Amino acid sequence: MGIYFLLLIVGVCWAQYNPNTLSGRTSIVHLFEWRWADIALECECYLGPNGFGGVQISPPNENVIITDPWQPWWERYQPVSYKLCTRSGNETEFRDMVTRCNNVGVHIYVDAVINHMCGANAGAGDHATCGSYFNAKTKDFPAVPYSGWDFNDGKCKSRSGDIENYHDIYQVRDCRLVSLLDLALEKDYVRSKVAEYMNYLIDIGVAGFRIDAAKHMWPGDVKAILDKLKDLNTKWFSAGTKPFIYQEVIDLGREPIKGSDYFGNGRVTEFKYGAKLGTVIRKWNGEKMAYLKNWGEGWGFVPSDRALVFVDNHDNQRGHGAGGASILTFWDPRPYKMAVGFMLAHPYGFTRVMSSFRWPRYFVDGRDVNDWMGPPSYSDGSTKPVTINEDTTCGNDWVCEHRWRQIKNMVIFRNVVDGQPFSNWWDNGSNQVAFGRGNKGFIVFNNDDWSLNVALQTGLPAGTYCDIISGQKKGDYCTAVEVHVAADGVANFLISNENEDPFIAIHVDAKL
Repeated sequence: MGIYFLLLIVGVCWAQYNPNTLSGRTSIVHLFEWRWADIALECECYLGPNGFGGVQISPPNENVIITDPWQPWWERYQPVSYKLCTRSGNETEFRDMVTRCNNVGVHIYVDAVINHMCGANAGAGDHATCGSYFNAKTKDFPAVPYSGWDFNDGKCKSRSGDIENYHDIYQVRDCRLVSLLDLALEKDYVRSKVAEYMNYLIDIGVAGFRIDAAKHMWPGDVKAILDKLKDLNTKWFSAGTKPFIYQEVIDLGREPIKGSDYFGNGRVTEFKYGAKLGTVIRKWNGEKMAYLKNWGEGWGFVPSDRALVFVDNHDNQRGHGAGGASILTFWDPRPYKMAVGFMLAHPYGFTRVMSSFRWPRYFVDGRDVNDWMGPPSYSDGSTKPVTINEDTTCGNDWVCEHRWRQIKNMVIFRNVVDGQPFSNWWDNGSNQVAFGRGNKGFIVFNNDDWSLNVALQTGLPAGTYCDIISGQKKGDYCTAVEVHVAADGVANFLISNENEDPFIAIHVDAKL
């Protein structure tokens, strides 16, 4: 009895940290601002067949429509109600996407904006994506409904009502984040409304939630909401499965609020990961790849089983959020692919790949004044579809990093080596490094300004392997570099610093 009860408790506690991806699928992709119809197609045509575990979607609930600046990406983070209509699509399209993605083993993770409603200066009217009336000045949101009683204004102790001091945990959690109307999440009524929204999504079939702005909510309030959530839909998930929870907590180590404050609720976004990895790959501040030998907790990150990791996200690829100039993005494709390759090969954390859209950057005094721009759209404000080119890249200014051969093949690499130990580390004391994952995979990087030519113990069975970075295995042949592993597990690697991608990765499923 006692042991059984203990197992039950452990099972329940572990639940919201488990990503709920199908067995053998180890990464999700953020299809930022994609339309539901395009995500459904991408699940069926690309993500399912290539082993992606899931998709983080943009917030699916009704938001305010902002026209100055013109429909920015951040209007999606200004809720008006919990009705399911946005520029990504309506509720019918949303349900269709969830069903079709689940049916091919690709799960949906919702970006849940529950800390606040729209900005205090959003005015009054029905300029919202479902046409619901609201009045930001009187804090009236009849489509929920919320009224003035449901907001934190009385609790906030800053002069402006906004967060002014990030070293004051009461301000960070009780005041308005950039003037967004802060919900009173200690009230059971508000908690119930938020939980009702999340449960509605669970019934439709979503697998989990990114909790936006978690740092701006008290951990106990988040827990009270999560405690009201149902188990996942048994049509696609085994009975008793809890939603996967990962909380956006920007903790770069310089403020009193820590990621660890939120471990009781689920995983947290480890923003130090991309900030530090970018610094290392860029070789700033004397950093070298050789120092990555103890990457992970050894660098002061949260424990691996509490971390959601990424090279960049929708905020910091624009200089918002955390990490500053060191963050690598699709604008720097060569070092970016190396960073994503390293992340997907390394066992630390649960990995999320970014998929972006291009916008016309315009720098004034070092700042991109166009960082607000929304997704590729027509003159009426509707989002352009994601078109797929003959070479499998995307059109209409959708970047589709997840479709880049090097990144897609590394997503597969991570699936192949899942559960294998970090092994056979080698470095040259500078920026040439290599490591294996047990007897399933091996990766070598050359980020120095000279070529690499070295024999290394791979830990892999003897044979000829296809490098999945410069090409891939097609039937019985390799479209690019072949690597010959000898009977003792040793292979010779030659990587010019001039290569398009100065790294090589091999795994047992790419063996000829």
